[in-house]
Amino acid sequence: MRIGLPCAETLQGGSVKAWILTVLVSVFMFQLLRTVGLRAFSMASETYTSGTHSAAFVTCPNDTVAKDLARGIVEKKLAACVNIVPAITSVYEWQGKIEEDSEVLLMIKTRSSKVPALAEYVRSNHPYEVAEVISMPIDQGNPPYLKWIGDVVPE
Repeated sequence: MRIGLPCAETLQGGSVKAWILTVLVSVFMFQLLRTVGLRAFSMASETYTSGTHSAAFVTCPNDTVAKDLARGIVEKKLAACVNIVPAITSVYEWQGKIEEDSEVLLMIKTRSSKVPALAEYVRSNHPYEVAEVISMPIDQGNPPYLKWIGDVVPE
């Protein structure tokens, strides 16, 4: 007794191969479509409004200043994450002269609404006379990551 499978006598030569191929493709396609569907549902269920979050950039004279600022920014919930990028070279004009310095870059992920408070914190705790604090709105990204930023940084 065979359950669900046609007996060999009912299938003609070429149709056996076609039937086997159809079953194999169906099994593989089901798994592929299931994976794609779950991923699409996950991404679609987490909505993000462009510009809600920002990436801000701050340059620091050394690792010590960078780590102190980064820790303070995260502890005060002004950002969810601060990446410290070592060993950048900055070329800029300052007081009429072209300068070149080694610096450390902070890459800060936060809510756009927190950028003014972030800039104030940096100005108050940074050794530079004119601290660099610039930001750009985040247009798109990984929805779970963007949700995490929003969960960590209160409005």
